[in-house]
Parts: sequence; C-alpha cells; structure tokens
Amino acid sequence: MKDLLYSDITEKIIGASFEVHKFLGNGFQEVIYQRALAYEMQNAELYFAREIEQDIFYKDLQEPIGVRRADFVVENKVLVELKALKEIEDVHLAQTLNYLRAYKLEIGLLINFGGKSLTFKRLVLSK
Repeated sequence: MKDLLYSDITEKIIGASFEVHKFLGNGFQEVIYQRALAYEMQNAELYFAREIEQDIFYKDLQEPIGVRRADFVVENKVLVELKALKEIEDVHLAQTLNYLRAYKLEIGLLINFGGKSLTFKRLVLSK
C-alpha cells in the first residue's frame, strides 16, 4: 500500500478507526464514532477539520444550490466519511465520490463502524 497516494495518511486514519471499533464495537450513532476517531487521529498527530461546510454549485449558477459537510478532511488531502450502518451500499460510495468532487480532493475513505467488523473503502477521484 506504500505506493498509493497519501498512503501514510490513510494508514494512520484506518489504524485509528480500528482502535475506535476495537474499543466501542458496533451499535452506536455515527457522532459517537466521529468524536472517538477525532481523539485517535489527534493522538496519531494528524491535522484534521471536522464537518467543514462546502458549497455545492450547479452548472454556471453563481449562487450555491446547497451545502454539504464531510465528516473529516485530514491533512487537507484526505476526505473521510463515516457511517454506522449494517453495510455500505452503492449510494454511500456515490455520496463520498460527490464529496471528493465538491471539496476538490482526490482521495477519500468511507469507513463503516456499524458492522461486527470495521469496513472501509479507499476511493480515488480520477482526474
């Protein structure tokens, strides 16, 4: 995984996520995992911002048509979207890819704490 873009960052995020899931297990609301992951990422010395608002634009409209909030943007390079569901579905992958476009980032992690085991998908927005 070392040759993947920002693998040093994504490995730390995934490691922190496993630590959270190991301690909390499944069954909590997403916000609980978000707070615990913030703690773990801080311990891993990762710089991050939580729930940064991003305007969504449509075609040539000057005014945004809405606002979205990704759970985390880490090191200004990796978008992290959390879920606490039984399983990740295609709609969640599409949502994360849309967030990557809106935030103008290339790498994203979709992390699900809702199953018996932690699952994640690494997403790359091709240019």
